[in-house]
Amino acid sequence: MKIAIVGAGIVGVATAHALLDEGHEVLILDKEGPAFGPSRGNAGIIAHTDVLPLASPNILRKVPGFLLDPLGPLAIRLGYLPQLLPWLTRFLLAARPAAYERSIEGIIALQQLALPAWLARAEKAGLMGHIHRRGVLYAYRAASDTADLERLAQRQRAAGIAVDMLRPQELRQMEPALKDRFAGAAFHPDAAHISDPLALTMALFEAALARGAEFEKAQVDNISMGERPALIGPDGWQRVVDRVVVAAGAWSKPLAAAMGDHVPLDTERGYNVSFPGVTGLTSRPVGFKDDGFIMTPLESGLRIGGAVEFGGLHAAPNHARTKALYDKAATLVEGLPAFDSGRLWMGFRPSLPDSLPVIGRASRNRNVLYAFGHGHYGMTQSTATAGLVADLIAEREPAIDLEPYSPKRF
Repeated sequence: MKIAIVGAGIVGVATAHALLDEGHEVLILDKEGPAFGPSRGNAGIIAHTDVLPLASPNILRKVPGFLLDPLGPLAIRLGYLPQLLPWLTRFLLAARPAAYERSIEGIIALQQLALPAWLARAEKAGLMGHIHRRGVLYAYRAASDTADLERLAQRQRAAGIAVDMLRPQELRQMEPALKDRFAGAAFHPDAAHISDPLALTMALFEAALARGAEFEKAQVDNISMGERPALIGPDGWQRVVDRVVVAAGAWSKPLAAAMGDHVPLDTERGYNVSFPGVTGLTSRPVGFKDDGFIMTPLESGLRIGGAVEFGGLHAAPNHARTKALYDKAATLVEGLPAFDSGRLWMGFRPSLPDSLPVIGRASRNRNVLYAFGHGHYGMTQSTATAGLVADLIAEREPAIDLEPYSPKRF
């Protein structure tokens, strides 16, 4: 069977491997090239320990502040607000208690597949050297947060996620570069991070080509309704295949709409600064709960990034946000290099209001499948998603119930 994958980010590349495993002929298409989007600039964490959606009951009271603080952990550009209102309405609905709990169930189901799927893929591809299992820390400064984090830890343990609550002195022993400003930390000993998002995505991409996958740099504007769908691009370009997988991240929405699925996909603009060659400051990723960012010791250098900005796909980056992240980090971590020595980046996370991706068949053509909208968890959930797509194409029962990720849920 010939299968085209639209999108050469980590989800598309991982899906290529899952389909090659089953003997399919695979064509990867991307208008820019492999690892162009957030697959090259993310935090580099296999964050299977994260189980909470962005929309939560306690976030509702904070929404007005998002409009007033352009440098805060979650910001909305005022000029983009009219376009964001339909998404924001669904976000507020997803924050209701019952909907919030449904989102958690959906996140946990995928996260439980994530790390085993990654380890299996890395082993098979000969890329285990890219996976570092030193755990992840989430440090917090306010002692009043302890009870909430203990409750979260109980929920995580119930989902099979190991977590240890650390006192300040234990945190400092693990990561001496952290200043003495923390009330404690949650430590996930089984969590993993990767050598570098770009390096790993490219290594998987090259491995897929070595296994027989083909790549074509092409823009896909539409997909036909035929039993053998045609991918259609500018100037009469077409490719006819047996199946199509839409894994184009933040650029997936128009293709889904052409297939009859009006998915409320928007983009979270994520910012970071990387310091090439700066290694050894910390031995594992450290998330800073109160400040909405994370610091990862990649093999290519230290990366500080995070936060969320809603401003669409076209507005210029606001790297004052990146500087604000750095300035916060400098108050919490000893020995950071100068900001001006860093490399700035902004990328587009494909975001759905309930923090769940879209995985399933298109409404108008069951031979077109979706694998997009993973938000902060594209790297984490990519190999698990790939396996679920392979299950659908093979017409076998997926490893988990896919109803929570259906494009029709909206």
